[in-house]
Amino acid sequence: MTSDPKAPGADAAYLYREETDLGRDSTEAYYVRIKVLTEKGKEMATVHWPYVHGYTKIQKIEGRTIHADGTIFPLSVKPEDLVEVKGKGVQLNSVVFTLPNVEVGSILEYRVKLQNQYGWEIPTWEVQQDHFVHHAHYFYDPDYGGLMYAAHLGGDAKVKRDVNTATLDIQDVPPLPDEDWMPPMNTIRWRVLFYQLSVGSGNEYWKLATKSWAEYVNKFIATNSSLKKTLAGMVNPEDSEEQKARKIYAAVMKLENTDFSRKKSEAERKAHKLKEIKKAEDVWKDQAGGSDEIALLYVALARAAGLKAVPMQVVNRNRALFDVDFLSIDQLDDFIAAVNIGGKDVYLDPGEKMCPYGSLHWKHTLAQGFKLTGEDSVLVQTPSPGYKGASTTRVANLELDAEGNVSGVARFVMTGPDALRWRQIALQNDEDEVKKEFNDSIRDSLPEGVTADFDHFLELEKYETDLMAIVKVSGTLGAVTGKRFIVPGLFFESHAKHPFVGLDQRTTPIDVNYARMVSDEVTYSLPPGYAVESAPGTASAAWPGHASMKIVASDEAKAVKVSRVLAYNFVLLPASDYPSLHEFYQKIATADQEQLVLVKAPALAAKGSGQ
Repeated sequence: MTSDPKAPGADAAYLYREETDLGRDSTEAYYVRIKVLTEKGKEMATVHWPYVHGYTKIQKIEGRTIHADGTIFPLSVKPEDLVEVKGKGVQLNSVVFTLPNVEVGSILEYRVKLQNQYGWEIPTWEVQQDHFVHHAHYFYDPDYGGLMYAAHLGGDAKVKRDVNTATLDIQDVPPLPDEDWMPPMNTIRWRVLFYQLSVGSGNEYWKLATKSWAEYVNKFIATNSSLKKTLAGMVNPEDSEEQKARKIYAAVMKLENTDFSRKKSEAERKAHKLKEIKKAEDVWKDQAGGSDEIALLYVALARAAGLKAVPMQVVNRNRALFDVDFLSIDQLDDFIAAVNIGGKDVYLDPGEKMCPYGSLHWKHTLAQGFKLTGEDSVLVQTPSPGYKGASTTRVANLELDAEGNVSGVARFVMTGPDALRWRQIALQNDEDEVKKEFNDSIRDSLPEGVTADFDHFLELEKYETDLMAIVKVSGTLGAVTGKRFIVPGLFFESHAKHPFVGLDQRTTPIDVNYARMVSDEVTYSLPPGYAVESAPGTASAAWPGHASMKIVASDEAKAVKVSRVLAYNFVLLPASDYPSLHEFYQKIATADQEQLVLVKAPALAAKGSGQ
């Protein structure tokens, strides 16, 4: 068997998977049986198994390779010899082992048993894998009552329950989809999430959980004389609501955000006589805190200034989407703030270092979470700013010579998410690493033979303004053939990988993170003795209500300017919209291949005279 009719073209397939979770002895046991179908499938013989060193004990690892003729090759290594990195204390680690003598057609078989040393952790059954699963069996006995779960499974598969245990038998599980721009995996992957519930319904759980959450938040942000005293040098009584909100935002943005630097150890806090952070005023006294603590401090100061400010805790949309069926408030990630000014809520992200006033990091847009309302809270979703709040303009002035060489400078002007991303990268890395990352980020956008060398940023520290990156461009561009010089018309897009073009169909929703606009303006200075024979024509494409693109070229004295604007005003799309998206991007990909053809001036004159 070197192919699987249920998984055409697959490199390997799971014949069987089993997971048993037992609360009474805090153990997890796994059994896996894999069929190798191709040379690439042999990679499945190397297994990386995560565990927490210092918390989890590896009780057993057994494995073997079975050849088609029945020959068995056992794994003969002790579990303690398989640890990838050894160290002291609690740390995320992994066990790595490779099953021996694997060939196409082999069956790989292994068992892993782990024990949690300091208590039982509630499991999550990750039912869907990277490869097709023919059959899987899951069993959970927590050894206590109150077992609840949220199941996201395909077909008619269901979890079987008795008083204290849960069992799942499932067949023909398709592999995880692998498509560009997918939403967070928790919205797609087949899985079962367990939790313990001491109340009778989901509504009752959320009511109690959010009440407890609100009590914690209200205690942390409680207004007191210390906060009011802090405000004295920060805002003026005659300031408008907007002015107060902005001044307080600027003040907390100056604090050290330890999520972007380094959190002080307990020894350092003791040496500096710093108390444990329990309230907003402690953050101000330290002049430092984590992202959540700084966000809550902002709300506390805004309230002390008389503003209608409330905190909100949302799910990080880069990681997951909120799942109301999963009765666990632990799925919430980050705190943001909302200030009501002139009857309208303004959403702010004071915990995101370098995020401008009035903006949210994109991972906090279109994100659900709980918003404080007095002594209670309500589930809401944050807004999306639209494409005008996220723009990148790429301007390049390029000199061409008769041999096909190009040199010049490109300027990348960014506002919104791209500007925030690079400012935060610069906070956490040295100059050499920033340069490497920026060069890597634009490499695939440049024509073959051209290199770009990032030089520096302008306005890096001024997070309320646009960010500009200066890049030096050099190399060879296009092809010189006889009397003609053929150059890519769309400099930044001629070699780009266009999304949504390769596949005619799609099974998953589309998530492009945030709406945006990209504008290009490239000016080619012509080599001496050359003129324009043909340039990219005016082109446009539109997906009404969603996206548009326009290309314009103009022939100036001794130069050609090519402009392109692409804007899309969507973030999340259902798979049913994919045909329209696919058609739109096919038009873009075609237009981006237009060329600029230069010809030596005498040849152009001869052509015009009919010779």
